[in-house]
Amino acid sequence: MATLLIRNLNDRTKARLRTRAAKKGHSMEQEARELLARELARAEPEEEHLVDRIRRSLKRSGGGDIPYVPRELYREPPDFTR
Repeated sequence: MATLLIRNLNDRTKARLRTRAAKKGHSMEQEARELLARELARAEPEEEHLVDRIRRSLKRSGGGDIPYVPRELYREPPDFTR
């Protein structure tokens, strides 16, 4: 098993941890372990792709149908054959 040292824990957080642990009848260390284990056991949401976020945003605003505009050359490409 590994050991974890937490520094600079603010007084309010420490007091709340102590109170929670006392109510359950165990140590602050045990309460901290259980809190960490419970939080980390939650399933992490899948990362959403940017294109899906844009589509959802457009759908909410009533838009989404972007007209197709064919691309045209801005200028003639350079001739490197000379």
